[in-house]
Amino acid sequence: MNAQLTDLPSHHWLGDPIDARPLFAPEQAALMATLRGLAPADWAERALPGWTVRDLAAHILGDFYGRLARDRDGHRDGPAFAPGETLEAFIHRINQEWVDAYSRVSPAALTDTLDLIGGQCARFFEATDPDTPSMGVSWAGIDPSPMWLDTARDFTEFWTHRQQIRHATGQDTDPDPRPLAVVLDTFLRALPHTLREVTAPVGTQVQVRIDGRAGGTWTATATAERWSLAEPATGDPAALVALDTETAWRLCTRGVQPDAALARARIDGDRDLAEAACRIVSIIY
Repeated sequence: MNAQLTDLPSHHWLGDPIDARPLFAPEQAALMATLRGLAPADWAERALPGWTVRDLAAHILGDFYGRLARDRDGHRDGPAFAPGETLEAFIHRINQEWVDAYSRVSPAALTDTLDLIGGQCARFFEATDPDTPSMGVSWAGIDPSPMWLDTARDFTEFWTHRQQIRHATGQDTDPDPRPLAVVLDTFLRALPHTLREVTAPVGTQVQVRIDGRAGGTWTATATAERWSLAEPATGDPAALVALDTETAWRLCTRGVQPDAALARARIDGDRDLAEAACRIVSIIY
C-alpha cells in the first residue's frame, strides 16, 4: 500500500495511537527464555484446545513468517479463501495446516528457528511507520487499519501466546506491567466495535476500568456516528465495569467467558450496558 493514512477516513474514534514497537525485542527475548527453559515433557502439555505447547510454538513461527513475507518482502503467494469461507474459518484452517506441516520439526529445531525469524520480525516492527495504512483489525471493526494498531495487535498476539505457554507449563502470567499495559490498551480498542449495535443517546458513556499497575480507564462515548474512545470522560458514566488485569486480558482473548467476567466484575450503573461491554473480544474468534 502506498496511500498515506491521511488519505483515508479519520480513525480518531480509536483513541490515541499506541507505540508497541520498542516492546518487540524484549518480548522476543522473553519468549526465547521461556522456550529454552522448558523441560522435554513440557512441549507435549496442552496449551490450547487441540494444540500442545509445541503446536503453539509452531503457530508463532507461522505468524513471524507470514508478517515478514507479506509486509517486509511483498510476497503474495499462499493460501486463499475457499468458496464461502468466512475470515474466521479461513484463519483457523490455515493456522491448523501450518501446525500440521510442522509436526515433524523437533522442539530444539523449532526453538532455534523461532530465535532467528523472531529476531527479524522484531526488527521489522521496530522500523514500521505507525501512520501508514495496514491490514484490517476485524475485532476493532476497521479495514484498513493504521499501522500502529496492526502492530499493537500483533504484539498482543505474541504476548498472549507466551502466557498460554507459561500457563500450560505451570507458570503464572508474566507480572511485568509494561507489556501488559500495552496489551490491555490495545485490547480495549475493541470497545467501540463491541458496542456497535447498542443504541444510546448521544453523549452516553460506558467505562471499563482495569485495576492494577498495568491497568487504566477506557471511556466509550456514543456519538452521532459511532461509539468513540476519543471523547473526554464527563461526570459519572451510564455504566462502569471494573475488572482485575488477569480477568480483563483473559476475557479479551476468551480465556474467560463474559458471564464469568461479569461475576468477577464490579458494576455500577446500567446493567445492560455493562453486559454489552463485557462481550468484548480482541482476537479473531
